[in-house]
Amino acid sequence: MDIRRIFGFISSLAFRFKDYKVNPPKLYKDGAWIDYLSENFNKKGKRILEIGSRNVTGANFREKFNKAEYIGFDFLEGENVDIVGDVHKLSDYFLDAEKFDLIYSAAVFEHLHMPWVAAEQIQKNLKVNGYVFILTHFSFSSHERPWHFFQFSDIGLRALFNEGLGFDLIDSGMSNPMTGFFSHKADKKERYKKVKELYCNSSILCKKREEVVFFDWNNIHLDKIVGVNRYPIPKNKEKKRKFKDV
Repeated sequence: MDIRRIFGFISSLAFRFKDYKVNPPKLYKDGAWIDYLSENFNKKGKRILEIGSRNVTGANFREKFNKAEYIGFDFLEGENVDIVGDVHKLSDYFLDAEKFDLIYSAAVFEHLHMPWVAAEQIQKNLKVNGYVFILTHFSFSSHERPWHFFQFSDIGLRALFNEGLGFDLIDSGMSNPMTGFFSHKADKKERYKKVKELYCNSSILCKKREEVVFFDWNNIHLDKIVGVNRYPIPKNKEKKRKFKDV
């Protein structure tokens, strides 16, 4: 066994007796998400768009959609790329008659400098009753800097693909739990402490309910973003922080 895995196993023992609080998606497992999409969308007459399709890890998903019309879209040229372009301007590359039944991406959204703009563009290029699937990172190593901008929780992804933008939530969650400790280079008060509730992946599957032509993040009601949920109320509601006059 790899010595690094041995140390990883030992370090994970401190987390073995505590359940993780966030559930993984119900409809698919992280390792099988592409099989889920293929099973449901690899059909004649379906139009599929993969955002970030360039083969950089050995994964080429074109054959998973060999019965459908598949288009690979990426910021750079390379294997499995049909159209080179910027997802923040996605509607510039397709006509209204060329909308998709499924738009999906894996390990891309952390590299987008304005993911909320990308979400709007995806909405514009989906058919009504079309689906969007996004798999990205919640906790992961910094990589491809400086083009590593964000990391997302499942709720963060729902904030992007929200009800006000015309999306109904089908499934979401976080998966591939991780263990972590502050290192010897951390601030002294944090050094060697456990870091709980780490998950490598977050994902979301949504269905486009309707066209939303005029969308403005400044005017959307909070309930259309987070539903009826609110920031957690402190356990001791009576205890209030006092501020000195300055």
